[in-house]
Amino acid sequence: MTTTPELDLLVSRARAWAGEDPDDHTRAELERLLDRVAAGDPAAAADVADRFAGDLSFGTAGLRGALGAGSNRMNRVVVTRAAAGLAAYLADTGARRGAAVVIGYDARHNSDVFARDTAEVMTGAGFTAYLMPRPLPTPTLAFAIRELGCVAGVMVTASHNPPQDNGYKVYLGDGSQIVAPADAEIAARIAAVGPLETVPRGGGATVLDETILDRYLDTVAGLATDGPRDLDIVYTPLHGVGGTSVVQVLETAGFSAPRVVAEQEQPDPDFPTVAFPNPEEPGAMDLALALAQQHGADLVVANDPDADRCAAAVPGPHGWRMLRGDEVGALLAHALLGSGKQGVYATSIVSSSLLGKMAAAAGQPYAETLTGFKWIGRVDGLAFGYEEALGYCVDPEHVRDKDGVSALLLLCELAAATKAAGRTLDDVLDDIAVQHGLHATDQLSVRVADLAEIGAAMERLRAVPPTSLGGLAVERVDDLSRGSADLPATEGLRYTLADGARVVVRPSGTEPKLKCYLEVVVPVGSDSVDAARIHAVGRLDALRSDVKAAAGI
Repeated sequence: MTTTPELDLLVSRARAWAGEDPDDHTRAELERLLDRVAAGDPAAAADVADRFAGDLSFGTAGLRGALGAGSNRMNRVVVTRAAAGLAAYLADTGARRGAAVVIGYDARHNSDVFARDTAEVMTGAGFTAYLMPRPLPTPTLAFAIRELGCVAGVMVTASHNPPQDNGYKVYLGDGSQIVAPADAEIAARIAAVGPLETVPRGGGATVLDETILDRYLDTVAGLATDGPRDLDIVYTPLHGVGGTSVVQVLETAGFSAPRVVAEQEQPDPDFPTVAFPNPEEPGAMDLALALAQQHGADLVVANDPDADRCAAAVPGPHGWRMLRGDEVGALLAHALLGSGKQGVYATSIVSSSLLGKMAAAAGQPYAETLTGFKWIGRVDGLAFGYEEALGYCVDPEHVRDKDGVSALLLLCELAAATKAAGRTLDDVLDDIAVQHGLHATDQLSVRVADLAEIGAAMERLRAVPPTSLGGLAVERVDDLSRGSADLPATEGLRYTLADGARVVVRPSGTEPKLKCYLEVVVPVGSDSVDAARIHAVGRLDALRSDVKAAAGI
């Protein structure tokens, strides 16, 4: 293979990168790759180009990417630079010397290593670093920031991404994830970090004891009120870190110990029983549903690997059915509104419009934000927030982020109460549909190998705007990239359709996917809810087909 100036430059950059890499594993990985490049292997040359043509970008989701050597991968070099950039940002924005930063981590490959590196950089920069005692759910980190009065927090996790990934989430002192312009300001300081040998490193963190976890778990358990507790629960943490926390919270709140899926009970960074460790993905919940069927359980609940999301399934006449994120959101809102919880009920623009109607009927304010809890968690006066991707915030006074542990507890409490009344969660959803109309949602999600495909699909939609979708007239088109008085700019298109229907098309912020969020509203009237559901399925199918055609995906 003939070398080129571009390849020579990348190889030179790779060798310089390896020279400062403190990790024997990634350094050896890169040296083997460079040996293959020197031997003329074109695949190795392409691999080097992918690893070093740019830097892993730092944004409002922090960092997230595949583990491995290179500036465009998750590794100790990239994490050390990110920590140094964050420390510089905190110092430049007024954080006092000695102020505390708390660092949490999940059970993914290298999460503990990245957490310790971050702690050493923080102490080297003059901050106090607290390290969570072991791999724990992300909401425990969000809780600890406020509980300990920290100026920032870092959570090392890739949430529900595949096992080869890891990530780095940054929170500020209010306990919420960063948003613009903090993300760009931190990114600029990361870019300004010099050679790693110039980054001061301190002696490491003060490792917190289990007391911080106990305070979090007691706070969550305290959300439950007196009431029925007869409920046969099946639970899976999907090889993640939520297991012991969920079991303890349920037992403290008075529930019997759940049946835990044995094959998925212990943290395992390889996630051996699932293709993707995300409860929304096909097959991820099969073991839990089979266990529930075997024992005639009342409810299946699950967390994603870092336990900031909650999924649920219910039995029905045709077997077990996974509840959609919007359905769980409606159930939790129903419970909180019914308990008289005052404040703003908020959701994202891609979630169901049902929450706004429920809040209005209860005389509570409603807010709509961009996608992600970095926005929902910042709503002033928040009482409850959720997004359709299984994220729920039921206790913003203590955790201003999605929390799969507290949401799971409140859902179990509602399920037990409905069971004691001789009813089911599906009955509650039917009641809501009768009152507000059946709000049926679905999602068309297309994973791409080349990110350019997403840009091309968005360009097609802008070039030839559809005038109808699924047989419903397009009444309004909002190009979200332009922003508005209510929403900051973000890449996406929102179509408001006749009869209350809606479509939002946007690139995923964390995965190589184009996502299309669909909603139709069907009045129940004198017809049964079942008839409305059948009608909604047909409308959603027609919407899905037309959106695919319009986007060319």
